[in-house]
Amino acid sequence: MFPSQQTLKKNFAIPSPAEEAPLTGANLYGRFAFAGATCCAITHGAMTPVDVVKTRIQLEPEVYNKGMISGFRQVIAAEGAGALLTGFGPTAAGYFLQGAFKFGGYEFWKKTFIDAIGMDKAVENRTAIYLGASAIAEFFADVALCPLEATRIRLVSQPDFASGLVSGFGKIAREEGIIKGFYSGFGPILFKQVPYTMAKFVVFEKAVENIVASIGKPKDELSPSTMTAINLGGGIIAGTAAAIISQPADTLLSKINKTKGGEGQSVTSRLIQMAGQLGAKGLFVGLGPRIVMVATLTAGQFAIYGDIKRALGCTKGIEITKA
Repeated sequence: MFPSQQTLKKNFAIPSPAEEAPLTGANLYGRFAFAGATCCAITHGAMTPVDVVKTRIQLEPEVYNKGMISGFRQVIAAEGAGALLTGFGPTAAGYFLQGAFKFGGYEFWKKTFIDAIGMDKAVENRTAIYLGASAIAEFFADVALCPLEATRIRLVSQPDFASGLVSGFGKIAREEGIIKGFYSGFGPILFKQVPYTMAKFVVFEKAVENIVASIGKPKDELSPSTMTAINLGGGIIAGTAAAIISQPADTLLSKINKTKGGEGQSVTSRLIQMAGQLGAKGLFVGLGPRIVMVATLTAGQFAIYGDIKRALGCTKGIEITKA
């Protein structure tokens, strides 16, 4: 009674769904940037309480000298639980901007380097490409981050400085000016963030490459849940390495944003003076809490970044993994 499937296929042309054109240009990198902005804002915002305690340990080691858990208790006892969210506004806003430039820029510069030298050479020199792309991307990300990071540190180190992001930002701009107020810590933030980001991306890429190789299947054949787990594992490894590498600069950044420099004193001389006063041991004060914070947020970032890319249809990043 009814025609067979074979007859239908023979006599009628059944249109196949049109393949979507691959994402390119601003459309592609805009999605990378949005995914990066979102993952950084969420993770850094969520880690605000840990960051508050870590910053207090760095700035007042004589008071907060009994570890991270005790630091939480001290802050709550002295100022209430709400103090743990001090600086949430500038943290979320600053890292939203930074994440867009960092992740979007990393994908852009990685592709730029690949196009310049060709895929074969790119695979052979992929570590150098990871390092170069992340360093350039982080430079521009820090230009956007620095004013909000300066505001955050001022709010955390001086709870009575201002009521929040808008008032604190405005007060610094009025009293100290744009360059001195917001970019006094630009050198330290580059010194901290650029090595941190270079370690973060290169270790993550290598970790994921090795984890996937150990599974024995290409990424395309792995389930979304498996890829999320791989991204979490790679992020923990990358975050731990990045935290250790960038710890001295993180301590100096906290110190330089807490107090104003002397009349005519350059940022470089202030950094040298602070480093000499702190010594090697002092530069690594607060490393434990920072490893916890950075490893957690880095794992979260890469997991969320991968999930958002998948939701936006741009999972096909610029892959240069060795076959």
